[in-house]
Amino acid sequence: MKNFGSTHSESLLPDSISPTKSMDSRGFSSVGRRSFLRKMGAAGASLAPVAALLLKQDQALAREFSRGLTRGDVDILRFLAAAEILETDLWQQYNEFGGVQDNEVPGGSGNPAYTAALSNLDSDMAEYIHDNNDDENSHQMFLNAFLQSVGAEPVNLDRFRTLPSSKATGAQQIGRLTNLTQLTLDTSWYVRYRSTENPDLGVQFSPPFPIVNRPAIPLDDNDTPPNTDLTPPITTRNAIRMQAIADTAAFHFATIEQGGSSLYGSCIPKATSLVVLRILYAIGGSEVAHFQTWHDKAGNAVSTPLAPLTDPTAPEVTFPDLNSSAFGGEAFSTNLIMPEPCEFISHNLPACSIIRPTLSKNAGPIAVVTFLANMGLFKGQTPEFFQTLQRIATAANEARRRLASDDDDRLEGF
Repeated sequence: MKNFGSTHSESLLPDSISPTKSMDSRGFSSVGRRSFLRKMGAAGASLAPVAALLLKQDQALAREFSRGLTRGDVDILRFLAAAEILETDLWQQYNEFGGVQDNEVPGGSGNPAYTAALSNLDSDMAEYIHDNNDDENSHQMFLNAFLQSVGAEPVNLDRFRTLPSSKATGAQQIGRLTNLTQLTLDTSWYVRYRSTENPDLGVQFSPPFPIVNRPAIPLDDNDTPPNTDLTPPITTRNAIRMQAIADTAAFHFATIEQGGSSLYGSCIPKATSLVVLRILYAIGGSEVAHFQTWHDKAGNAVSTPLAPLTDPTAPEVTFPDLNSSAFGGEAFSTNLIMPEPCEFISHNLPACSIIRPTLSKNAGPIAVVTFLANMGLFKGQTPEFFQTLQRIATAANEARRRLASDDDDRLEGF
């Protein structure tokens, strides 16, 4: 069984770092490659020949992985590991309610009405949610394992799993890192990816409609009975309420994954190690695939036969039919899920179909933490949580690509 959202390691906080390890001014604990290999060698002295062979292979991998690795590279990977742990936490909640519960993605028991509401958007939603959950978990497990392989401190946020679970049918009653019950979504990406303009060149976009302080998962069985009939046309109060929650989730799926697509792109120019560059574009490509999938599903929430639909508990929250004449044009068409060619690098160059934004000020670690906090994803978290996340984001944001002559930035012992 996979270890979802948890790695057995020390906390990000400086007070938990072993005093025998060196720390920089940001509280980052690093272990040089020679120190790391000495520890491995000491352990290997008592191992059987086969285990000793495996140890040598691990040492060889550590040498290969750490070649050209800078402190900035490690800081980038640590922030991405933290981000992937947070993503795994929120996707696990979605899977418990509306995904496929199996040995690959354990936990939860499903919520029939929520699953049906999601299926109104696409009949394969349960499998897509399951696979996205599995993917994000694989990302955080890989990133932490890589960090450990080069003697760097992995990321563990378990001490912050203090937020309560939903009380609705389907949810495990365990502590959470993220809050999916009061989301405010910036859906301006919907217009941005249909525009020929680029936020990295100073353009700002408005969302097509507001989603403010709304749940993306069922809150309890009184508000959304799990046996509610969600067969279209949706006309009853309980069915409309559940569909509005599922529609919010659909836009949250895409909002999260477009942010991940831009985040990985923003980190690539900062990385030095070729191995780290390979990690960034390989995992980043997975995030792009997720975004395009959810971009399509979000469009189904704002087109007939489901739209328009107004949340009965919040008349100001309406999922409009974006294909209607009141909107019209390519800026809102729901079947345009591929990035429209836009300005890139310079106004003087031809338009190009790209992920955007990718500049650090718009999509980097600090921007992402601000984006997620403004979303309400961390409502109820402790000041210590925000300080920890801000600290690791700041370290990653300050990373810079180094040339071969910049040896003073290499991690000591590498």
